[in-house]
Amino acid sequence: MKVLLLKDAKEDDCGQDPYIRELGLYGLEATLIPVLSFEFLSLPSFSEKLSHPEDYGGLIFTSPRAVEAAELCLDQNNKTEVWERSLKEKWNAKSVYVVGNATASLVSKIGLDTEGETCGNAEKLAEYICSRIAMESITVYQTVAHPGIQGNLNSYYSQQGVPASITFFSPSGLTYSLKHIQELSGDNIDQIKFAAIGPATARALAAQGLPVSCTAESPTPQALATGIRKALQPHGCC
Repeated sequence: MKVLLLKDAKEDDCGQDPYIRELGLYGLEATLIPVLSFEFLSLPSFSEKLSHPEDYGGLIFTSPRAVEAAELCLDQNNKTEVWERSLKEKWNAKSVYVVGNATASLVSKIGLDTEGETCGNAEKLAEYICSRIAMESITVYQTVAHPGIQGNLNSYYSQQGVPASITFFSPSGLTYSLKHIQELSGDNIDQIKFAAIGPATARALAAQGLPVSCTAESPTPQALATGIRKALQPHGCC
């Protein structure tokens, strides 16, 4: 059974995207199509803030992209040496929060210890930390439509047909891809089981009038694969 995941591929240590592997364990043939591109913003300001851990009580990384922004700040401003020598230790003396295990894994690669990854989604993490610290936010990237989204979807539908399930990984991914999916699916759209990686994306689906057959209990390959398997069973819903 064929399922479509609207995300970019991320190979793990085994050389395979973990979502493809987990879905394959349930006999599901997954295809990944990226629907988003990212543009980094405010990096000079972010770099300055990273240089002054004494001004803050901790860090919150909301996505892997935010970690990439931190890495760019360190690389572009020749701060890698001072990061290793002193800044990393100073930030590790504070709380470093993350949304999800994927983000936690990337943060660990820059030498920081994390907490909060088991909360499952951004809303639960916010509940976990909001009563503890005052927060200052900085937007370090913005999402735009992936330039190849229409062509990639056209190719998928012409070769594979209408998928049994489509998973959306963000509200913005839904915004950029839904029109194309509706046009390509036509009257067969009612047979698709729509899945969401988290509650915010599920609400965005519902706002578009689409039935949400599955919302992953946590933003992990294992949770999503379990949910899609249940949703595709007769009368299944997770």
